[in-house]
Amino acid sequence: MPIHTRVRSEASVRPAGRVALEAGAELVAVPVRSGPQAHAADLGLTLPLDPAELLAFQDAKGEPGEIVSCPVRLGDGPGEVLLYGVGDQTPGALRKAGAALARRARGRNGLVALAPEGDVAAFVEGALLGSYEFWIGEPPRKRAATTIVVLGAEPAAVERGTVLAEAAALARDLANTPSAEKGPSWLAERAVELAERRGLAVRVRDEQALREEGFGGLLAVGAGSVRPPRLIELTYRPEGGADRHVVLVGKGITFDSGGLSLKPNDNMKTMKTDMAAGGAVMAAMGALGALGVNAQVTALVPAAENMFSGSAMRPSDVITHYGGKTSEVLNTDAEGRLVLADALAYADRALDPDVVVDVATLTGAAKVALGLRHGALFATDQELSAELAAAGEAAGEPVWPMPLVDDYREAIASEVADVANIERRGFGGGAIMAALFLREFVGERRWAHLDVAGPARATSDDAEISKGATGFGTRLLLNWLTARN
Repeated sequence: MPIHTRVRSEASVRPAGRVALEAGAELVAVPVRSGPQAHAADLGLTLPLDPAELLAFQDAKGEPGEIVSCPVRLGDGPGEVLLYGVGDQTPGALRKAGAALARRARGRNGLVALAPEGDVAAFVEGALLGSYEFWIGEPPRKRAATTIVVLGAEPAAVERGTVLAEAAALARDLANTPSAEKGPSWLAERAVELAERRGLAVRVRDEQALREEGFGGLLAVGAGSVRPPRLIELTYRPEGGADRHVVLVGKGITFDSGGLSLKPNDNMKTMKTDMAAGGAVMAAMGALGALGVNAQVTALVPAAENMFSGSAMRPSDVITHYGGKTSEVLNTDAEGRLVLADALAYADRALDPDVVVDVATLTGAAKVALGLRHGALFATDQELSAELAAAGEAAGEPVWPMPLVDDYREAIASEVADVANIERRGFGGGAIMAALFLREFVGERRWAHLDVAGPARATSDDAEISKGATGFGTRLLLNWLTARN
């Protein structure tokens, strides 16, 4: 896993300078609050300048992500004191501060940081995710992982931040892997490995099982590829018994060419991450035991490759989904909702959950509406909507509630099937239309749909976000599932 930072806590009240010497660290970090205000009394080092004078000279504000450096002597060699801004010490500010420190410490022999006040787990998340990189083959530069020792931090907070960050990093790894390697079977193999490591039950349906059980959406979307579809099912059962049953569904399109409704070339360049939500759901499942989640959780990842060929599904085809409901294909590039429909119908009819949440990079319309930082949230239950929005805010993965407009339902009516996979009339609201389509397959369940087409990918590093796949949704789901522990 390409995280280049390790974080451990140190409960000792020993001076930071002494801890740095013992750990062989070259950097010592002190939090700076807005003002700016720095309390360096626990350093145990002699600084050439008073911290307040240094901050004033650099016109520092104590903003999150801001770092002011001061050279010092650590034992027999040079080192640095880093005055790192934490702003108002909210979780978001601390993630940004942790990420800035981790990037600043790259290639150095360790860092000892005085813990900020507030959510230390968020600070650890930022430090770990801020050091994330992904590459194929040999790394661009060889270096040992940097160790950050956090003084005055509760070990439980460091552990939680580590678990959340490692889950998000796994989701990024899965999504960043090129599609030449990552077909549906490859994703299923990763799920089996994850299940073995984390004590999960796993079942993978191949194309024969999908055909026998009637998963028509998955079979239709995967029909154009030489790599057949799979349905991944992971199950977590807590040791002490479950207080509820949650089903998570993640879109697992391992590459999306658009099928016969072919995408332009530029639009295909990011389509290796079209299974980002499926990766997020898988990664979240791997962290449930470590976080002590007390719900039974079942994850469904319908995995397929949407390609064009003589066997590909065609516009005007009618698909029979799991359970018997039919859909008319008007655009083969609206394929994600077709595989999700099978999984949602299976969850409703076969698993009897208390609540269902699906996550998908589903529509460009959600990205247009909300940009690159917010996911779109649709729900049939206001309490569920509020819970997920609060979990997203706490995780630094915000979602915005969107309406399920019943009056728009007639736009996806079909003359030959139960529902059409895109709108037939010009109402607009493509993200709403997709959510209305999915709602057809969840029965009367409490259900929410997260359209993460915008925030699932990033074009540059920013705070804990790294260029490429972001793992968006992983920490949101984990915060939501642990909120009732």
